[in-house]
Amino acid sequence: MTGTAASLLERLAQLEGDGLAAIGNAGNGEALEDARVAYLGRNGVLADAMGAIGTVEPERRPAVGQRANAVKQALSVALEAASTALAAADADADHPTIDLTLPGRRTWRGGVHPVTRVIDEICEIFGDMGFTRVQGPEIETTWYNFTALNISLDHPAADMMDTFYLDDGVILRTHTSPMQARVMEASEPPVRVLVPGLAYRRDSFDPSHAPAFEQIEGLAVDEGVDFVEFRSAIQTFVRRFFGVDTKSRFRPSFYPFTEPSAEVDVTCSVCHGSGCSTCKRTGWITIMGSGMVDPAVFEAVGYDPERYTGYAFGMGPARIAMVRHGIPDMRLLYEGDTAFLEQFA
Repeated sequence: MTGTAASLLERLAQLEGDGLAAIGNAGNGEALEDARVAYLGRNGVLADAMGAIGTVEPERRPAVGQRANAVKQALSVALEAASTALAAADADADHPTIDLTLPGRRTWRGGVHPVTRVIDEICEIFGDMGFTRVQGPEIETTWYNFTALNISLDHPAADMMDTFYLDDGVILRTHTSPMQARVMEASEPPVRVLVPGLAYRRDSFDPSHAPAFEQIEGLAVDEGVDFVEFRSAIQTFVRRFFGVDTKSRFRPSFYPFTEPSAEVDVTCSVCHGSGCSTCKRTGWITIMGSGMVDPAVFEAVGYDPERYTGYAFGMGPARIAMVRHGIPDMRLLYEGDTAFLEQFA
C-alpha cells in the first residue's frame, strides 16, 4: 500500500514538535533518556516514520527523506543542549553559588624563605673571599662529630640528653663542623670551605631554639693563616652583610676544636646598640662562635700543626635572619605561615 507524501510530512512535523517539547520538559537525566529512546531510539517514533518513507510516491521520497533527516538533526541538537544544561545544573548544586559578600582571598606570592636567602647571601660573601660551598651527610659517626674535633665522648655535648643517637656510634649530626675533618682528610691545604646544612639537637622548640636548624660552618687552612686574617675576614663579612655602620666585637670563649676561641657579636639591628629586649639590654647580638683551629684537630686528620694554621667559625642563619629582620620568635621561621613569609617574598 502506497502512502502520500503530504500525510507523512504532516506526521514528521507533529513528531518534531512533540519530541522537542518532551526534551524541553525533561527535568532530570532519567526523563531526558526516556525522551531520547521514545523519539530517537531504534524502535522510536522517528525510526517508525522513516521506515514509512518507502511507501511514499517514488518522485516525492527524496524530499520526504530530507525532511526526516532534518527532524532527526533538530531533535539530536536539542537533546545535546538539554544534557549539557542538566550537567551544569548538577555541578551548581554540588558547588553552591559564590557569595560575593565574602572577603576576597589574596593569592600567595611565592618567594625565597628568609633563612634560605641569608644562607645564599653568606655563601656569596665568603665566596668572594675564596671559600667554596660544600655539603656533608646529616647522619654522622661520633668520630667525625666529636672525636676528630677534639670533643671527648664524655663531654656533655655528646650526652644522649643533647644528641639524637640512631645506633651505636651513629648520630644525627649536632653541627656542620664534622665537615672540617672530612674536607681536610680528602684534600691538602690550602682549604677554604663553607658548609651550610641542617643540624639536630635535643633542644626544646621555643622562641630561640629548634630541634632541627640550619647552620653554616666555615674553615680556612693554609700556611701563615693568623688571627689578623681571621678577624679581617669576619669584619668584612659583617660590613657587607649587616652594613658598614654595624660594629662587631670578639669576646673570649671556649670551643674544644678552636684555640683561642671567640664569640662574635654585632650591634643590635633593632635598637642599634642602645639596648632592648631583643639584645637583652646589652646592645649586642651574638652571630657566631669561632676561633683558630686547635692543633689537635690537625693531628686527627693528618695535617702538620707545625706547618699549617687556620680558623673556623659556625653561625646560625635562622638567628641571623631574626637579627636582620627584627623577628622576635624563631618558631615563626618554621611554621610555614604564608601571611608571615609573604613580607619577605
